[in-house]
Amino acid sequence: MSEPKDPPAGPRRGRRNATVALVLTLACASTTAFLTTREAPSASAPDTGKVSAVAEQRATNAFLRAPGSPVTVIAHRGASSAAPENTLVSDEVARRGGARWIENDVQPSRDGVPYVLHDTTVDRTTDGTGPIRGLTSRQLDRLDAGSWFAPVFTGVRVPTLAAQLDDLRLRGGNLVLEIKGSHSRDEVARIVKEVRDHGMAGRVLVQSFDPEALRHTRALAPELPLGLLRDTLDPDPVAVAAELGLSAYNPAVAQLTAHPEAVGKLHAAGVAVMAWTVDSADRWKTLEALGTDGIITNRPAELSGWNAAWAQGRQAGSTP
Repeated sequence: MSEPKDPPAGPRRGRRNATVALVLTLACASTTAFLTTREAPSASAPDTGKVSAVAEQRATNAFLRAPGSPVTVIAHRGASSAAPENTLVSDEVARRGGARWIENDVQPSRDGVPYVLHDTTVDRTTDGTGPIRGLTSRQLDRLDAGSWFAPVFTGVRVPTLAAQLDDLRLRGGNLVLEIKGSHSRDEVARIVKEVRDHGMAGRVLVQSFDPEALRHTRALAPELPLGLLRDTLDPDPVAVAAELGLSAYNPAVAQLTAHPEAVGKLHAAGVAVMAWTVDSADRWKTLEALGTDGIITNRPAELSGWNAAWAQGRQAGSTP
């Protein structure tokens, strides 16, 4: 989710094997029921010159948090604090922890197959080396993407986008799909095709730091809702949201706490706000009070538990 200058999401080697083994057992246990998923809305370009268009955007944008409801939990690269990031195991741990939304990063292999990987190289999170765009799908499929995190995860693979979409469709969940870095129109078209071919268009929000990737997505698949990632808040986030046809504007957490008025302005325009990447209860509380709609976190189980305590506290007249 974050740009390369951010620290890695999960812990390195040395996590206690007993704890990790417990997590893996939970993740790999058979499932008899799937989590209920919320269908993502279709994207439509807001027209700031027409009040009716803004009202329609607000009415149809399911990413806006309903009054009295908790913030949406979005698992950053899956449950990346408890399992190797951007893997199906990490997704399963997040799902079992209560996250209905998984955030990932997608990039193409040398032969054009979209893979789920954050870094531009495979060095940090696999036993291989080199840029992902320089490796073929056959080479990527052989990499071990788990042992860097802990020995018990040895043999976990780098998933293709197709494999992740299948997993979410069959086992439950929605996807906040980050197009990582600059992509050509043809590369975006391949991603869109995968989403459509797997019947997941109603359960995917496409986000990117790159506005051009979002423009390609909007032109190719106007039914897919869009989110813009930002390190720094735009001078006029509402105007940017209108120009790109955004369903969500997703800034770094520090930007929201520094400019809390932005949340209300975006909401008035029918645009949801999702903050990244937030792992502390103090900041969850601040973001909830600001009206933030979703929180991208490395600790989805903890945020789900915090949400439950928040709901109980609200009913009792106090909050966590």
